[in-house]
Amino acid sequence: MTLPGAVITGWGTALPDTVVTNAQLEARLDTTDEWIVSRSGIRERHVGGTVSTLAIDAGRRALERAGLAPEQVDLLVLATCTPDLAVPATSAAVHFALGLSGGAFDVNAACAGFVYALVAAHGAVSCGAAQRVLVIGADCVSLLTDPDDRATAVLFADGAGAVVLEPSDDDGLLAVDFGVDGSAHDLLTCAHGGYMEMEGKEVFRRAVRTTVDSASRALQRANLTPDDIALFVPHQANLRIIEAVASRLGVPMQRVAVVVDRTGNTSSASVPLALADASDAGRLRPGDHVLMSGFGAGMTWASTVVRWNVDTAGSALASSPGTRGEKR
Repeated sequence: MTLPGAVITGWGTALPDTVVTNAQLEARLDTTDEWIVSRSGIRERHVGGTVSTLAIDAGRRALERAGLAPEQVDLLVLATCTPDLAVPATSAAVHFALGLSGGAFDVNAACAGFVYALVAAHGAVSCGAAQRVLVIGADCVSLLTDPDDRATAVLFADGAGAVVLEPSDDDGLLAVDFGVDGSAHDLLTCAHGGYMEMEGKEVFRRAVRTTVDSASRALQRANLTPDDIALFVPHQANLRIIEAVASRLGVPMQRVAVVVDRTGNTSSASVPLALADASDAGRLRPGDHVLMSGFGAGMTWASTVVRWNVDTAGSALASSPGTRGEKR
């Protein structure tokens, strides 16, 4: 018996309507727009809503793009490090609201979470455990951020991105690399009831090296070179990190998906947000090779090479009607 592969057939995004600009942060923090942009590339970020409301909106759009009814999806994998509740898993509420069938579970691999979830979803399709899977990355990182800490308040934000996986004889997932270095788990932490604490310089250094190494291994396993990659979709943590990684990999910035300037660091949501933005801008064509890489607290990392199979066109990042007018 030949086991099926899986391909991406739909995608969707959701961002809260409330936008916080650098000018607004200048008014209450010891910082400036120039300082924020020069160190992170971020000009604005979205905050508000909940993981479940954002995930529901992004998931619904992904189903619509794939042309699927909710009951045709028999597994939901939700990547998040900011669940609505400790128990139950946020995926349960999202599963119910969307009217999906089958099972659901959460994945917490921090900012590498979406790629981890994508790999898990692909495995479920390949082994026959599920026919169609909705994969969502959603986080409300602003909830964990000290609003008075200029080192983190300028970086983190909220959002969600989703894709649909369906079985195919022409497998779309060509290679995977993932791992964790638990000895660095204390570099980026958030205690229960507390705020995010980060050793920024060391995280930056490790992020660049780890992402380059992981992406290189994924390319090697796919028997591809950087020249074969039509689009590189890295975790949107910091524009300086993205540029450093792209340079070391040998991928020109013209072939890199970047939304961090508009979204900030949305953790599990950042890779699917950037992928969807590039897709909606018509930057992908059937047969294109897409390299996705994430790194995060833990320190986790994950990279995958995907063969795109959809002709893309449409609109850019969508705001979430479910969070209209909400403020924090």
